[in-house]
Amino acid sequence: MSDIIFTGSITALITPMNRDGSLDFTSFENLVNWQIEEGTSALCAMGTTGESPTLSHAEHHAVVERTIKVSGGRVPVIAGAGSNSTSEAVDLAKHAEQAGASAALVVTPYYNKPTQEGLYRHFMAIADAISIPVVLYNIPGRSVVDISVETMARLAKHANIIGVKDATANLLRPLQVRRAVTKRFNQLSGEDGTAVAFLGAGGDGCISVTSNIAPSLCASIQKAWQEGRAGDAIAAQDKLLPLHDALFCESNPGPVKYAASLLGLAGETTRLPLAPLSETSRQMVRAALVDVGLLN
Repeated sequence: MSDIIFTGSITALITPMNRDGSLDFTSFENLVNWQIEEGTSALCAMGTTGESPTLSHAEHHAVVERTIKVSGGRVPVIAGAGSNSTSEAVDLAKHAEQAGASAALVVTPYYNKPTQEGLYRHFMAIADAISIPVVLYNIPGRSVVDISVETMARLAKHANIIGVKDATANLLRPLQVRRAVTKRFNQLSGEDGTAVAFLGAGGDGCISVTSNIAPSLCASIQKAWQEGRAGDAIAAQDKLLPLHDALFCESNPGPVKYAASLLGLAGETTRLPLAPLSETSRQMVRAALVDVGLLN
């Protein structure tokens, strides 16, 4: 499986919702089509940005299935399949495979704080249960636990474990992983602000929040780098920096959903415990959209 490598700008899709909190599949389908038209290289459904913690399993399944159906093979689809219960994560990963996902994105178990051995066994159990690739999702800022380089190298020996979404913002990590892992290992930044620096450290792309609302600009960064135009990639990243900062002024995906509402892409509704943005944050997001040229 290690020959399947995700590259470029990969959107961590929001899950649009109606004002009553129900899923807005009309806006979602429009968003998926627009993403592909704007140059997004792959789609990631049901990650943190998709509000997976507050969706039921039936809703989770429906979003994954709809993403795969609407994308229609035009781009790969990575399906979120994480949980702090290994058996639940296995079930979600099996559904992702049955639905036709290109890979499963599996987050580090949150709240119960497993040891490195626990992390190893958790991911191995999921990888053993399915035949599609597994992308590890390392985000200690949300899950508290961090997959060590040594554990990453152990896990990479499994044929189905093909890469990592690295949201540590530690730019030494991709270098250390490259040295420790003996096969071609797909390393994707999980932090928009480090997209170019992560490429410079040997990464392959970025699973992006910002690309929900600026897909063409995010794709242009990755394309410039792939074509050897590092200066253009840096210039595009500099242009997007105010937006990256604004979209994390409160807990994701609150700010990006508000930005999407200003651009007419979808409503701003999130599910509790995420609250509507404060007025200060709203002003920050609006100003950043104007600054980048996405809003008049």
